[in-house]
Amino acid sequence: MSLRDTRILVAIDFGTTFSGFAYVHKGDSKKNPDIVTNDIWPDSVGDYKTPTALLYNKTYTQVKSWGTLALEDESDYDYESDELRPRPVELFKLYISDLEDYQKPWLPSELKYTKAIEDYLTQMQRCIKDTITRRWPDIEFPSQVGLMLTIPAEWPHHTTAIMRNCAYKAGLIKTKDSTNLEFTTEPEAAALYCLGVVGEHGLRPGDTFLVADCGGGTVDITTQLLQDNKLSEITERVGDLCGSTFIDKEFLRWLGRKVGFQALEKLKTYSYGQIQHLVQNFFCPLIKFKFNGKVEDFRQARLNLYKYCDNLPQYITGEHRQKMEMDNWTLKLDFISVKEMFDPVVNRILELIESQLIEANERCSALFLVGGFGESPYLLRRVRETFGSRVPSISVPINSKAAVVRGAIVYGLNIDVVKKRVLKWTYGIQVCRDWVAGDDEDRRTPDGKIFQFRRIVQRRTQVEVNKPFPETCYPVKPNQTSALFKIYYTTKDNAIYCNDPGVKLLGTLRIIMPDTKDGLNRPIEFFLTFARLEIKATAINKRNGKVYNETRFELDI
Repeated sequence: MSLRDTRILVAIDFGTTFSGFAYVHKGDSKKNPDIVTNDIWPDSVGDYKTPTALLYNKTYTQVKSWGTLALEDESDYDYESDELRPRPVELFKLYISDLEDYQKPWLPSELKYTKAIEDYLTQMQRCIKDTITRRWPDIEFPSQVGLMLTIPAEWPHHTTAIMRNCAYKAGLIKTKDSTNLEFTTEPEAAALYCLGVVGEHGLRPGDTFLVADCGGGTVDITTQLLQDNKLSEITERVGDLCGSTFIDKEFLRWLGRKVGFQALEKLKTYSYGQIQHLVQNFFCPLIKFKFNGKVEDFRQARLNLYKYCDNLPQYITGEHRQKMEMDNWTLKLDFISVKEMFDPVVNRILELIESQLIEANERCSALFLVGGFGESPYLLRRVRETFGSRVPSISVPINSKAAVVRGAIVYGLNIDVVKKRVLKWTYGIQVCRDWVAGDDEDRRTPDGKIFQFRRIVQRRTQVEVNKPFPETCYPVKPNQTSALFKIYYTTKDNAIYCNDPGVKLLGTLRIIMPDTKDGLNRPIEFFLTFARLEIKATAINKRNGKVYNETRFELDI
């Protein structure tokens, strides 16, 4: 069964800080089936998303709670055992990115990030299954359920392989290579959601529009061409780790300067729930969500430590303690300080938008801000101030927080809605040829050969979805009965060798070719097909057109 044959379609937006899902019954009689964005969670009702957080037992082997319950405002001590509760695990999605080790968030040594992802998706799977079977008891889960997973645009190539493996272990698909699962990028899904509102902004076929998906951890931007109610990506997607959680970090740095970083670290260690309470119940609702960058609208916030984090004062020492005692344990958060928390993040988003406009030769009829941080009045104001003279319409669509997950459903219902994508990497294979004078002597093999990178397709190339890119190769030895195609990718436009800096192994295609009667004259046509977001590799015997039956494409993860 393929995605097209399933009865129910579910999309999961697995986010850095918050996650959600949407679903639809495809129905034979409905041309435009109703998409439902889930707002019922085990611990809350009315929210489209729940925190991407897990609370484990002391050995981090069993999930005790997830979502909001993992971050609930309780004492950080377990009164049954009178021991310190384990710290909730958050931001583990960032481990898939290319962050340096020192930049990665805290994760207990006992827990691998892939296990955390698997555990979280397992909890999502249970919630999704309960929801689907409550609505339609006759649905076989997961065999009759198609799944869409969204991923950040900028993240490494192995992201889809990691997420597919975790989805399989979480019980969201029956087999690891299930065709019930498809991927789309977060900005592409957001663009598909915006496709439903382009008419409200006067866009017509041939116009281009830019979508900036601004979430908690990542910001992804894409520029799309509108054609016959379908989309074609016209620029290389861009993105960065500059979501709203980095503003939260700046707030905590500001607090650390006021009370001492040592005191703040002790609060994180012994009363982590109070850190969450401080951010989620003071900073976000009273400051971050309201800040618009206008001095005249700003009301100085007063932070009473005993009200929001009453365990913190006991850790404050020295001059910091003397100052806090004089101020009755109350801090004042002024306009300049708040603006300094926002500006590094907002300025980076403006840089990303600028790069997209330049890449699109300034051809952009509308700009849509979506995602949780896309609702920020300060971000909208800065974007309009910076680009208002170059982009006719800049807006935040209705229900923008659910744009990604609803757009993923739109894609799953009609995968052909995306006509073209722009490649983010250069792809090639490792080939073997005779070593000749002038080649690197150190790379010469004992039998006089040399291995090199042969480019198949270059980054920034606009490709049609499912278009194959062929390359013809020949056996290296007359009696060769098998062949190994190693597929590599790089951000460079080209590479000479497969172990050059920045060149990474994507996967390996193994084929069996037992008929050796034609010796070296056995041309093999190798294809890379950019089938949506997951790449397919095939090999064909050019002499008889046979597709090798024992072909396997093994992703390197």
